[in-house]
Amino acid sequence: MPEFTVHLCGPQDRPEQARLFNACFKKGADADDLAWRYDRGPHGAAVSLVARPPGGDGICGYACSPRKALVRGDESTLAAVGETGDVMTHPDWRKQGIFSHLDRRCMEETASLGWPLAFGLPNRRSAHIFLRLGWEQVGTVRPWTFLLRADEVAKREEFKQGRLRALFRGRNRAGCERARRALGAAGTEAAPLERFPDEVGELSRAVEPRFGFMVRRDAAYLNWRFRENPSGLHSAVGLRRDGELVGYAVVQKPRGDDGVGYLVDVLAADDEVARACVGAGLARLEELDASVVRATAIDGSWWAGILEGAGFLRPRDEDHLIVILHPHRPDHPLVAAARDTASWYFTDGDRDDETMG
Repeated sequence: MPEFTVHLCGPQDRPEQARLFNACFKKGADADDLAWRYDRGPHGAAVSLVARPPGGDGICGYACSPRKALVRGDESTLAAVGETGDVMTHPDWRKQGIFSHLDRRCMEETASLGWPLAFGLPNRRSAHIFLRLGWEQVGTVRPWTFLLRADEVAKREEFKQGRLRALFRGRNRAGCERARRALGAAGTEAAPLERFPDEVGELSRAVEPRFGFMVRRDAAYLNWRFRENPSGLHSAVGLRRDGELVGYAVVQKPRGDDGVGYLVDVLAADDEVARACVGAGLARLEELDASVVRATAIDGSWWAGILEGAGFLRPRDEDHLIVILHPHRPDHPLVAAARDTASWYFTDGDRDDETMG
């Protein structure tokens, strides 16, 4: 085991963490990006740590960010829960057991803050480590695909699901389009949202009783998450009926000529409006020159059903990540709710990633 010490980080450590981040990931970040992620969230500051060798910079990092969640709209259950992110070990220091020390320290810190639980969606490289450290697997999450075009971008992306999917992309695209024509809600009008208005909090509270585990979506949180996001890749569309906000969709535009956009988040007063929000998001991504749209959903969840009904194509069975849980307060209602992932309200907007893809 190499010699190192684990340190709890603050705003002064963001440049060091950014250097480690850039050594570990293709998607780069600077100190201000991490300050946005760790320090400016309206639900509270993240717990972030680094392991340092004697006299050196961080060689392993970890963060857990608070999200205010509740059970079935019950205000008495509202609490900050932790979402893991930025699990990173410098390539020169991997496979030496360093991360396990950061995970133990992070769980001690988040428990001391009174958070009832932590959860995460680890990648395939780190999933087995979390399970070995005692985390519970409580569900699976997978990417769904909608084809706006049957072009070379679609061919490239569908080939990831197998030769037949790529070969039949024209037929699959036609099926997507047929389903899309049925997406609408009588009397609704769509318009861009430059900022999320305060009334979105009322919409969130109206939706919350339907779901066992849901992160509250108020204006402060949504504007931080999407409008103040340093990537600048997100676009939002609001749906109104008789002047009242009844739903929204958030999308992420393709990077450069990549051609892949993301349906990131949807909130709606009912399922009909939810489908209309999906349609509005697809229309916006078409305007942004996307050929393929991705959206992630927990298996068995409401959101997975909405995507399937809207014509999104299911991936291969093996194409999934796991959802993990670390309970700090087993008697808290959020812990029981979190173990039933089919009851979650969970979209790409609930992932810890700054951007998708």
